[in-house]
Amino acid sequence: MAAIKLHKVTKTYGIGPKALQVIHGVSADVADHEFIVIVGPSGCGKSTLLRMVAGLENITGGEISIGSRVVNKLDPAERDIAMVFQNYALYPHMSVFDNMAYGLKIKKVPLDEIKQRVDKAAAMLELGHLLQRKPRELSGGQRQRVAMGRAIVRQPQVFLFDEPLSNLDAKLRAQTRLEIQKLHRELGITSLFVTHDQVEAMTLAQRMMVMHAGVMEQFGTPEEVYHRPATTFVASFIGSPPMNLLKNAPGGKPGTLTGIRPEHLDIGSQGWEAKVDTVELLGAERLVYAKLAGEPVIVRIDEGSRSPAPGDTIHVQPRAERLHAFDAQSGKRLA
Repeated sequence: MAAIKLHKVTKTYGIGPKALQVIHGVSADVADHEFIVIVGPSGCGKSTLLRMVAGLENITGGEISIGSRVVNKLDPAERDIAMVFQNYALYPHMSVFDNMAYGLKIKKVPLDEIKQRVDKAAAMLELGHLLQRKPRELSGGQRQRVAMGRAIVRQPQVFLFDEPLSNLDAKLRAQTRLEIQKLHRELGITSLFVTHDQVEAMTLAQRMMVMHAGVMEQFGTPEEVYHRPATTFVASFIGSPPMNLLKNAPGGKPGTLTGIRPEHLDIGSQGWEAKVDTVELLGAERLVYAKLAGEPVIVRIDEGSRSPAPGDTIHVQPRAERLHAFDAQSGKRLA
């Protein structure tokens, strides 16, 4: 197992005036045993960054280290990493056992050791009773576990996950997230996990990189990213529903956006005046969509609170300690 260091990593496609830079000087230190999630919308560069760590994409500038080695010029096979992809990439004609054992057989690992490693990984992933089945006989969740098992038996220094849960339905994704958390606790292998799903990011990450347009906007724990977003992009991307960002909040300063999470606004007899557009019922909570000084604002209330009706005028009181301020031009957080 090993730490990962990214130092001013860049990626550019093409040369000359038509060159397109897609990764802009990303620097981050990932500690040994850490589970890092790289999260962001489609096209933000998160998978490209992961593929550069894997050696599947060349880097244009900067340096990537795994353990004590700079790996910029090393082939993927020399980097001691194992990758789990979105599409499973299983051999359809092979059994589960042979799919998991294939990489070890190529490396000419002794057969008794191969069996020992596969059996151990299969037990961890509850695949022991499926070892003789073919991929077509498995569910999507079982196929993804086989793909993870194939990575585990290699005993790499680093795991790289590229949106591995995207093909699963919501229930299976939640279940597989728990299995991945359990695996990391047991194995402790340094891991990078790419996703566009902020729920996956928040539940899996020990720390998370939030990417936007090839730039790492913030690198911190889920709590830091949620409660102290570094930019308006992070504030609007992390959280469902996102943080309210208001230009015209009462008491706000010119050139400053006022940020407040929907759950940190309380409906009462005083505070900011807003007119309700609609109310959305979400089981144990409701989302109130309203207009405040002409701007949309969302208020989250629990099921025990009185719900306003569309057309009502309400007063919302922000919790002062939960207010955020951002520079309107740069989008960066202000002290």
